[in-house]
Amino acid sequence: MTFALWCVFVGLWLPLLWSIMAKWGFPKYDNSRPRDWMARQEGWRQRALWAQANAWEAFAPFAAAVLTAHFTGADQTVANWLAALFIVSRTLHGVFYIADRSNLRSVAWFWGMVAVIGLFVAAASAP
Repeated sequence: MTFALWCVFVGLWLPLLWSIMAKWGFPKYDNSRPRDWMARQEGWRQRALWAQANAWEAFAPFAAAVLTAHFTGADQTVANWLAALFIVSRTLHGVFYIADRSNLRSVAWFWGMVAVIGLFVAAASAP
């Protein structure tokens, strides 16, 4: 399995990481009604839940881009670097989201999108 494909596996876990952070150690978390509980959150827990939702939204295009690059025979080194860029930027995106650093979060989001677009460009450029 290529490094880029392993990054898809890692990317799958990022939304779950932010969800765990939002819920961990919170005695009033109610797993029988999680959406009600989530709607009442404030502060960093709320931002962690927002980071989770955004991570899920970003995951599908990333996975599609990696698979497209893989199946078209795009340059594997390029695909690996772009996949790594996505994982790093999306990890930072979640950290900046939780820390309420909106400008840095936007920069991280931008580089994640650059990685996804780059993967599709690499796929389009494949022999």
